[in-house]
Amino acid sequence: MSAPEHLQETLRTLPHSPGCYLMKNAEGTVIYVGKAVNLSNRVRSYFHNSAQHSRKTRRLVREIAAIEWIVVDSELEALILEMNLIKRYRPKYNVKLKDDKRYPYIKVHWQDPFPKVTVTRSMTDDGARYFGPYASVWAVHRTLDVLRRIFPYLTCNREITGEDPRACLYHDIKLCAAPCIGAISQQDYRQMIADLMDFLNGRTEPIVARLRQEMLQASDALRFERAAALRDQIAAIEKIVEKQKIISQKHLDSDVIALAREEGEACVQVFFIRSGKLIGREYFMLDGLDAEEDERTLLAEFIKQFYTESAHVPRQVLLPHDIEEANIIRQWLNSRRGQKVELLIPRRGEKRDLVRLAQDNAAETLQALRAQWAANAHKQEAALSGLQSALGLSKPPLRMECYDISNTQGTAIVASMVVFQRGVPDKKRYRRFNIRSVQGAPDDFASMEEALRRRFKRWRAAQAVKDTPGAHPDPAFSVLPDLLIVDGGQGQLSRAVKVLEDFDLREQVPVIGLAKQDELVILPGREAPLRLPRNAPALHLLQRIRDEAHRFAITAHRKKRAKIAFASTLDNIPGIGPQKRKALLRHFGSVEAVRQARVEELARVDGISTRLAETIKEFMA
Repeated sequence: MSAPEHLQETLRTLPHSPGCYLMKNAEGTVIYVGKAVNLSNRVRSYFHNSAQHSRKTRRLVREIAAIEWIVVDSELEALILEMNLIKRYRPKYNVKLKDDKRYPYIKVHWQDPFPKVTVTRSMTDDGARYFGPYASVWAVHRTLDVLRRIFPYLTCNREITGEDPRACLYHDIKLCAAPCIGAISQQDYRQMIADLMDFLNGRTEPIVARLRQEMLQASDALRFERAAALRDQIAAIEKIVEKQKIISQKHLDSDVIALAREEGEACVQVFFIRSGKLIGREYFMLDGLDAEEDERTLLAEFIKQFYTESAHVPRQVLLPHDIEEANIIRQWLNSRRGQKVELLIPRRGEKRDLVRLAQDNAAETLQALRAQWAANAHKQEAALSGLQSALGLSKPPLRMECYDISNTQGTAIVASMVVFQRGVPDKKRYRRFNIRSVQGAPDDFASMEEALRRRFKRWRAAQAVKDTPGAHPDPAFSVLPDLLIVDGGQGQLSRAVKVLEDFDLREQVPVIGLAKQDELVILPGREAPLRLPRNAPALHLLQRIRDEAHRFAITAHRKKRAKIAFASTLDNIPGIGPQKRKALLRHFGSVEAVRQARVEELARVDGISTRLAETIKEFMA
């Protein structure tokens, strides 16, 4: 396949240097990122007539409208740049981790005098210690629930002096060691957090040995309460360790990675082996692959993206077979770890058994997920078919939009728009509207009308530019819904009908209201509401989308109200103007967080001097 004429000049000017190339479609969207030792040779190869090109590559080439490139000094730099660009653009034709947001980590704030333990989605060079990534926030919180019972760490924002008159409820229920009242010294508290980090790394034997020694010393000193607490802590640790499968007596420190695939889906299983024990496992789905994708390439892409995000690179990575670009990936992992990393393909023995176990788990996980997806798809199809029948629609409502209003006595009014595609939330298409036309007394009807008018104005604007080269209308507004739902009764529904009539969309967009009381469906032009059976999948789907619209509206309303409260609280503090208010809000996120912050934390905000921080603290005390 020869290159189209508009790309010929680009191909002629490509350098014979290492670097990355970005392929874009007619809309200017990056659809593929690649790297090469020789950019000219690699990019030209896409346009050679070759039966070896996969279907995915042929589809990619047909979409290429422009090519850009970035020259670097080495293949290793090209690898690192490629990973960063894939993470940034998430191109359609690249194999990537199936997630549109960052994975969660456990963060230990080791840089603080009394470190807390929190959940975060980003790693920064701030002196903290990070553990992860985890496949889900649920997995992180499940881990923290266990940790906090063994190592009762701080969760509050108190300034720790050791002189507070009393501790909080968490100390009473043994979920906080209470350094605030001096129940534990700073040295002992930090040792406890160090033990927590060792526990996360699988190094439990030294912790238990030291705790046993401390327990004996406490008992000898007749400090029986302290000895009993240490005894309980040891028992809790040993109970967890009992569940960790001993893999090797050689204190192996490895990640075991294996892959299973079926009909365009791929699942990667990772086992985390620390000190010879299986301390955890996670699975990750891959996106952007087709049936012809080489398994060696898939594993290489996973390893690059996983260890870009991972807080820890082990000494060994065990694999079922060799991978693409093994030498350069090994070189990169060495630089990430700061020490030598081995990529091993074991042929026999316990390491080979570990790889097979990971492969079996990957296959079982993929089968379970596919069964779950099939069940969910059948359930959604039944709900959509039921809605079509109950509402007399000409086709199943594959795209549904639901709107809700949230306000407090007419202030901080927010409308939410949530989108469900084929019966499941499409959160990238959710939008919020800050209502401007309603002042004073609350008027949900007028608020709903404003939100819908703004939504369909944006649809009209998208239609006007849809054939314009370079135009990028918001995909949330450029498509009409198959069913429009307003949270409310006849009043909200009548406003929605009026808006649709004004935009000449009354015949194109079916609309209903869903009344909270008795879960009745209100239909235009029909006096009696429709009552769906309580156990009908169609009603359950309507309730889900209505509840999601309500949740999204409430969340937006609270954020807006907090900003208003934040501004009004700070208005009376000398030296605080709009810019410094915004800086404080960006840094702390809420009024309460500012109130709880220490003077030195306030002074870290741009534009806030130590003297001004003291003034803020005094006014907000």
